Amino acid sequence: MPIQQEARPRWRSAFAAAFLSLIFPGLGHLYAGAAQRALGFAALPILVLSLLAGIVIRSNPLVFLGTIAANLPLLLLLNVLILLYRIVAAVDAYRVAAYLNAVEATGGSRLSRPRLATNPLSVAGLLAVLLVLAGGHAVVAYQGIGLQNTLSCIFDPSGTVNCADTGSSASPGNDQGDESPTPSQSDIAGTANPSASAPPLKTPPPWNGKDRLNILLIGADQRPHEGTFNTDTLIVVSIDPTSKQVAMFSLPRDMVDIPVPPGPAQSVFGAAYRGKINSLWTTAQSRPDLFPGNANQRGFQALKDTLAYLYNLKDGIKYYVEVNFDGFRRIVDAVGGVNINVQMPVLDDKYPGGDGTDKRIYIPTGLQHMTGDQALTYARSRHTSNDFDRGARQQRVLLSLRQQTDVSAILPKLNDLEAALVSAVKTDIPIGLLPQLLGLAGDVDTSNIRQYVFAPPLYGHDTTADPRGYVILPNIIAMRQAVAQAFRVDPALEQLRQKVAEENAKVWVLNGSGQTGQANDIADYLTYAGVDATAPNQKPRSNRANTSIVVYNGADARIPQTIALLQQVFKVQVTLRNDPAVRVDVIVTTGRSTPDYTPPPFAP
Repeated sequence: MPIQQEARPRWRSAFAAAFLSLIFPGLGHLYAGAAQRALGFAALPILVLSLLAGIVIRSNPLVFLGTIAANLPLLLLLNVLILLYRIVAAVDAYRVAAYLNAVEATGGSRLSRPRLATNPLSVAGLLAVLLVLAGGHAVVAYQGIGLQNTLSCIFDPSGTVNCADTGSSASPGNDQGDESPTPSQSDIAGTANPSASAPPLKTPPPWNGKDRLNILLIGADQRPHEGTFNTDTLIVVSIDPTSKQVAMFSLPRDMVDIPVPPGPAQSVFGAAYRGKINSLWTTAQSRPDLFPGNANQRGFQALKDTLAYLYNLKDGIKYYVEVNFDGFRRIVDAVGGVNINVQMPVLDDKYPGGDGTDKRIYIPTGLQHMTGDQALTYARSRHTSNDFDRGARQQRVLLSLRQQTDVSAILPKLNDLEAALVSAVKTDIPIGLLPQLLGLAGDVDTSNIRQYVFAPPLYGHDTTADPRGYVILPNIIAMRQAVAQAFRVDPALEQLRQKVAEENAKVWVLNGSGQTGQANDIADYLTYAGVDATAPNQKPRSNRANTSIVVYNGADARIPQTIALLQQVFKVQVTLRNDPAVRVDVIVTTGRSTPDYTPPPFAP
């Protein structure tokens, strides 16, 4: 009769059980043969991961990242709790495997309690597993704390954060040739009261998600070694959360005589700020008795209040986002550059170089991939171009960056992007509002953004015959009208107005109909359409039946958009004529059949 051999006891490696729990809680228990205990440890992680996967699949990636950023302290605490949970799971799997080995060794007898053998090599393996586990979570904590510090430096509604790295954000001063004369700050601001203290800034309630949201984007030429902080780029982004429409309003840096809102500043400056608008931030910093807020808030609040008053924004400007130019370079480089569709070539023989000399730049038309330095050059070049073109280029760069924001491409470069952001960006947007704002940004149709550049000749006129040097004198009514009607005007019409205005054609409107006031009304209408039109007190020799449009002295070659507009409005073809005595480009003579045109009413 054959002798039956006893089945060899199953030996479970306690180290292997702990290692498997490192991969996922419960795997070590399943390996050890404790199925129910494995299910107990695995249930919670599986439930959490399932919920998280559902959220990720259904949510906008930008909103998801914004939610993480807004709740980062809570996530850091959760990281610690997950670490403790995984340690407990690994140690328990180790002990279960060791216990079951001891039970097998005693034959499963209930008369004696199994003794857990202590294997130094196995214990060392357990400690190694725990160190690896803790190291992984320590890396997450380190990255999370770094990201939290970055966010704290960027999102600063209180104006109390002072990050040491911001000193490196200063521009190296390679754009000195881009400056133009302006009155000294003491001439503009007067003498500060040394005993005066800044009035506290009344923090408005956060955006409710329903009202029109206005955010001021500031591009700053910051040079601490020169004591300057010129806000050369000022763009108000206005968002209608209901219709998801967006308008961008750019104000040239050389604009002067900007209306000052009621308050202490108006009692000193008068009705208007005489300096260039790019100097208001520095002026506000030196006058704590005029503008509310601490040293980190005052200049930005002055800009927000002044531009909101200029544009007659009833909801005010809620927040600002400031980016210095050197940091802008680093941001673009950190995301791998930006593709920009250059619509007009940029040629500048006097672009200031880093060594104090001028250099020649040329950017051809077409789709161009630009580094940070190239994108900044494209946005800032101002010689041989006008403020319309420069403002439009700045808006185009911002929109290109927005359209090319790819979360999957950004994540591998997160460290470089963090370093660039902390040295470049400052805002008073509450970080808790970030998911909502990113969700709104994701819903916006960037192909239908209404773009306005408040530059001559449509929204003012420029001159060098001024004690302040080269300045732009604003057309306040035209700017306020454009802002009020931004979401009611066809964007294509606004683009046509700006193209017509860039041609700067001089047009006279003469009244040949005999109808009182017709020429003035039509001149006002053409001015609204972008034409530099006037109605001089001159009458044709006799009244006429039809409208006539005469273009003089070869002006047709440089004003094609204006001619097309006039022909479309009056439904007649232009006549070309040479007459050296005529000092304007076009003369429109109305007739009895000329329609009555008036500009749309202005609803402030």
